[in-house]
Amino acid sequence: MLRGSTDLPLHYGKSPRWLFRRMVELAREITEIIVDEYGNKTFLERISDPYWFQSFACVLGFDWHSSGTTTVTLGALKEAIKSSELKEEIFIAGGKGSASRKVPNEIEEFCKRINLSDRKIEELVKSSRLSAKVDNSALQDGFQLYHHSFIFTKDARWAVIQQGMNEKTGYARRYHWLSDRLESFKDFVSEPHKAIVCDVRVKALNMTAKEAEEARKASVDLVKDPVRLERELQEISGKKTLLHFSMPREHFPKIKENLKVNFKALKQAYEEQPKSYEELLMIKGVGKETIKALALISNLVYGSRLSWKDPCKYAFAHGGKDGWPYPVNKRRYDKSIEILRDAIKNAKLGRKEKLQALKRLKDFIEI
Repeated sequence: MLRGSTDLPLHYGKSPRWLFRRMVELAREITEIIVDEYGNKTFLERISDPYWFQSFACVLGFDWHSSGTTTVTLGALKEAIKSSELKEEIFIAGGKGSASRKVPNEIEEFCKRINLSDRKIEELVKSSRLSAKVDNSALQDGFQLYHHSFIFTKDARWAVIQQGMNEKTGYARRYHWLSDRLESFKDFVSEPHKAIVCDVRVKALNMTAKEAEEARKASVDLVKDPVRLERELQEISGKKTLLHFSMPREHFPKIKENLKVNFKALKQAYEEQPKSYEELLMIKGVGKETIKALALISNLVYGSRLSWKDPCKYAFAHGGKDGWPYPVNKRRYDKSIEILRDAIKNAKLGRKEKLQALKRLKDFIEI
């Protein structure tokens, strides 16, 4: 039984070339077997499951507790798929740092190759951007994104795996998304994650929580009417709050002390008149501080409820033996092991490589 909490300390440097080469080879074999046996949809479901992903990374050769399980594993998987029979079926865009900014171009390049429509390309690019914007701005948990991988199939299903770092603690947090959970772009701002993995919970401003729905609506209303925004700020300026407001000549006031609002973005929002919270998030320049300011004003003026509860629910892989934080899902756990074990056994690898991979899986299970 897998038990205990999972610390993900950041490990700097690069994976050795000899190890990375073998990770690519093994990742290619396992992925081809899974897709052949279960299909693209199941592959996305598994890769978006944080504990299956963790098991997969360990089978490829990583320590179970290393933050490199995210960056290097996805890097190896990206190379593996590009050099496999699946290169017209599945694609991985993005990666760590500057690679994450290449996602729109990578999506367009692949989609053109397999003749996906311009509408599908636009939807995929928007899904990538919005998932990153949600985890960086709508969810303010102290972790700054530095890795974004967008995995999608020829039928336009997708998964997102991205990771953020807390500079104070030096620990990482991983965010998992799956398109099949979301029926429309409106779902991106209402508890959208497949899972969030971290060893600790923090106090977080969570604008994706269901209880924050009224605050989301109020935030959109505020940016659509600058005169009203000024009036509401004047109303609370004399009260004891977390912030101090001073009013300039134009309708968009300067917020001092704790928040630094991008007023160009607010003016842009006024011009665009966003119809929804996801549209507000997508406006260039609307970031953490602007989202926080609008949330606080919505709360102080209208009494709209905010959520300060960390949505990270999975700190224990497959649950804990004592039922905390949630009971072990034995069926899901066994299925994860079964899929990986069968894929390894059926892979076109030498006997030594198969035994080593199975041993790493066994070691992970027995942690």
